[in-house]
This record gives sequence, structure tokens and C-alpha cells, in this order.
Amino acid sequence: MTNKEQIARLAELGVATVYEASGKEGLIDIPLIQILPGSRVAGPARTVLCGQDDNLMVHAIMEQIQPGEVLVLTMPKPSPVALIGELLATQAKVRGAAAILVDASVRDVEELVELGLPIWTHYVRVKGAAKTKVGQLNIPVTVGGATIKLGNIVVLDTDGAVCVKQERLAEVLAKSEARLERETQMRARLEAGEISYDIHGLRAIVEKQS
Repeated sequence: MTNKEQIARLAELGVATVYEASGKEGLIDIPLIQILPGSRVAGPARTVLCGQDDNLMVHAIMEQIQPGEVLVLTMPKPSPVALIGELLATQAKVRGAAAILVDASVRDVEELVELGLPIWTHYVRVKGAAKTKVGQLNIPVTVGGATIKLGNIVVLDTDGAVCVKQERLAEVLAKSEARLERETQMRARLEAGEISYDIHGLRAIVEKQS
């Protein structure tokens, strides 16, 4: 399986499975609004640390985006200022971005839905950003307690987002597949009438304390 196929499979497996299988590492623990309902994506991170309430560096990163990447936009302190709107998102899509993760705000939501580029955002607000502060590109950034480095794999779906270290990709994928198999077997037992209270030995814990 190629690196690209491994990443695509993480998207299919989903955030919850990948997060649990990774040992609960890399959770991007912030409330996220999924602009394109039902979308699920995984891709290498392309990171941007903007100046506070400023999107100059979002414009700057556009020429560096590679196909399949997840554009990760942050500021020193998250705030409801729009770093992305329809025109910047159009540029990202044309350059092949797989998705955008914004730890700030987006606007032009109806147009973004029509554009069809998967976007996850902390806020939806109209307030615009300045374009005067020079930030940094392609450096490690922190979003929701997770450190995201250039090239780390960001997985996003309706449940939220998780980051997988590039060097753990094959390991986490294998553990995610194993977890999926266990859940498939568990589902069959539940559908047959068993209950998790007994399967996991939880009854003994409750009755011991009664």
C-alpha cells in the first residue's frame, strides 16, 4: 500500500477509530464546524501561523500548497476573525488542497458549500482580517492541544479532527484496522442480543460496589 493509499484509508476509517487506535494521541480538541456536511478527509498538513487577527500569511501560503494537503491555519490566540472566505478557498482548491482546518473563523459559508472544498472551522464570523502582520509558514503549530507539524497527517470528519505523526502512519493504520475488526465482531454479538454490560465485565464492577 502506498503512502497515498494509507492516508486515504485513514479517512475511510474515521477520526474516532484513528484516535482510539493511536493510543488517544493527537486529538484536536476544539469545537469544529464542518462546512461541507458528510465530508471526510485525511492529508499531510501544510501549516500557517498567522499574525494575530491577520491573514497575510494565508495569501502567502497559496503558492506552496501541494495536491492532497490539508491547509492548517492558526493564530497566536484563536479568535472569531475570518482568515478564509470564498476567494482564498478558491485558490486553495485550484492548487489541489484536500481540505482546510481553520482555528479562527471563515465567512462566505454558502459560497464555500457551493465550492465543495471540505473546510472545518472554529468559528463562523464575518469580521475580516488585516493583511499587515508577517507570520510563519511550515512550522509546528498547536491546535486544540495537538501539535501539528508540516507533513503530519490530519484526519477530519463529522466527529472532529485528529493528527497522526508521519512516522506513526503505518503503525496507526494497522492498529485502526485491527480496531475496526474488533468492532465488527462486537457488533455481531450485540445484534445477536448480547449487551456490552456483560461482554466488557462491567456488571462485576457495579455489583462489587453495590
